[in-house]
Amino acid sequence: MFSKQAKSSKTPARIEPLPTPMAMPPVETARRAPPKVASLLSADLTIEGGVTGEGELQIDGVVKGDVRVGRLTVGETGHIEGSVYAEAVEVRGRVVGSITSKQVRLHGTSYVDGDITHEQLAMETGAFFQGRSLKFQRPAPAAQPAPHPETLAIAKPAAG
Repeated sequence: MFSKQAKSSKTPARIEPLPTPMAMPPVETARRAPPKVASLLSADLTIEGGVTGEGELQIDGVVKGDVRVGRLTVGETGHIEGSVYAEAVEVRGRVVGSITSKQVRLHGTSYVDGDITHEQLAMETGAFFQGRSLKFQRPAPAAQPAPHPETLAIAKPAAG
């Protein structure tokens, strides 16, 4: 039923060494980087002076100065006395000063005393807002100057 086959003249399997790990291109490195976690200013902290950065910040404490970050969340216990500049702003606490952002969301517990310059503004029922709502003014496309009369070529009909 079963019989032992004669050894064939096959060449032994070649074992190739594993490729050495190379430095990953920057695109793959960015893709695999862990997501950035928001920095937190807790309720028991007060900062006197400006706060700047590129990332995300949640303020539950007090900042007496300007805040310029990528994304800002002002918690219910958070309080800012100064101007705010960010890509996106969510307010649940107090802001006394102007806000400049593409997207602004005022939650029902928010108190904002100052102008808001924005592309998108959302306000929940109960939010307090005293100031002006100013929409970003996109620059108008530059008008093409009229060509000079000397540069115009006038075509004459062919005489025939």
